[in-house]
Amino acid sequence: MSHNSEGAGYFLYHSIGLYPGKEEAMANAMAEFARVWSAPNDAQWGYVMGKRQAFIDHWRQLINAPEGTLTTCETVTDGLHAIMRALPEGMLRGKRVLVTADCFPSLHFLLAGLAPRMGFRLDTVPLSEGRPWVETADFIDRWGPDVGLALLTWVTSIASARMDHAALVAHGRDMGSLIAVDITQAAGLLPFDARDPAVDFVLSTSLKWLCGAPGAGIIHADATLLPELQPEARGWFSQENPFSWDLDAFSYAPDIRRFDTGTPPSVAALASLPGLEWMLAQDRAAIIAHNRRLVERIIARADDLGLPLHSPREAERRGGAVMMRLPDAERAAALVADMRQHGYGMDARGPVLRLSPGIVTQESAVDAVFDRMRESLSG
Repeated sequence: MSHNSEGAGYFLYHSIGLYPGKEEAMANAMAEFARVWSAPNDAQWGYVMGKRQAFIDHWRQLINAPEGTLTTCETVTDGLHAIMRALPEGMLRGKRVLVTADCFPSLHFLLAGLAPRMGFRLDTVPLSEGRPWVETADFIDRWGPDVGLALLTWVTSIASARMDHAALVAHGRDMGSLIAVDITQAAGLLPFDARDPAVDFVLSTSLKWLCGAPGAGIIHADATLLPELQPEARGWFSQENPFSWDLDAFSYAPDIRRFDTGTPPSVAALASLPGLEWMLAQDRAAIIAHNRRLVERIIARADDLGLPLHSPREAERRGGAVMMRLPDAERAAALVADMRQHGYGMDARGPVLRLSPGIVTQESAVDAVFDRMRESLSG
């Protein structure tokens, strides 16, 4: 049975994300943008900047960020680069920047390149013994007072593993380190509060559970830090008054707008706003419960097939996805291709199959997938 038409067989919330009526909502938003942007009047900028601000305000609501502490960026990597280069000169020199081996690789690539330029040592905590993720205790063991900044991955992309966020932040405060958190893999599904416990920086995209468009990233910075931050990339929108064009009198805006550079790119935010509006209007507890119910069913069926989990078994240590290890990468690729032909969306990284059921995914699709999987793996 195909589940293509209604998305009932969609297990790719770790990638893009769907919600009922997404195509129509995005099409309407983009059509409205096209009408306004193409009109022979001067209404364009007020409209675009208002929509961008609505995007920012929805994100502020989502993570409890105070006014003036959240702005847009294109990607999490761009956002982290902006933060790193905005830190006071020499602040990280001679110190360690602590990351996990299961952080998103793009961020590791960035930090490895910045280390010799900024004079810090990138320290990567390896995967914990016998686990495809890093345990909280192992990260804390490596986190001493010489760590200038720690990058926390709230939920990992390779195992959907979640460390003890509160314990990590508490330890980081004791060490006097700056704390940045990448929340991409569970933003919109699991509740996250930037102020409880308070962290210094939050980064995310609007993809995955938020069902947004590529290019709609966000940076949040703690308000008390902002006066110390001087972003390397700066432009007319970095100022308190963007229309102050005195070439010899540049000064940063007092709030997060100092991270804005030239004319803010806004189309991705406009395309992502319908998804944010939809998500914030829902019963979040019901969405989490639906995900948890389907994931538990996936785990039960994986156990029945003898497929080892590549994710934590306990719900409180896991994001919204669950991964399992197939016999080999070739078998995994063939299975994903077969499932796609029958209307089921999932993917694999090597031999690891990744499934993330969301609001449109139906429980019947879980059983249909594993019934086909049983036939495929036994064939």
